[in-house]
Amino acid sequence: MPTRQIVVFLALVLILFVAILELARRRVLRVEYSWLWIASCLTTVLFILRYDLLVKLTDFVGGVVPTSVLFFLCILYLALLCLHYSIRISALTHQVKDLAQEVALLRLGLENADTAPLDAPGPRLE
Repeated sequence: MPTRQIVVFLALVLILFVAILELARRRVLRVEYSWLWIASCLTTVLFILRYDLLVKLTDFVGGVVPTSVLFFLCILYLALLCLHYSIRISALTHQVKDLAQEVALLRLGLENADTAPLDAPGPRLE
């Protein structure tokens, strides 16, 4: 790989890495998700600095061109990332449903307490 390409790609990865760290520092990006992006940056740096590893991986999987294997790995990574987020969204959807039902029950309880007659037996707040 030409030196100019290596420098440009390393600069881009460094910018992305700094942006990820800054987003995590500002708590815009949760730390648990920042590790995924940091790992992808480090993997990219590894393949930039050690292009021969990508060539060996291409030979191992039977690929013709290293870039096609790289694109396949990127697509696989994005598919796994989508699967992870789908699982998170499903769990959050269940939590929102449970919380909405709980709030509805609490509101119903408050409405019943407001409409109860004042001379009804039971504790009275004064």
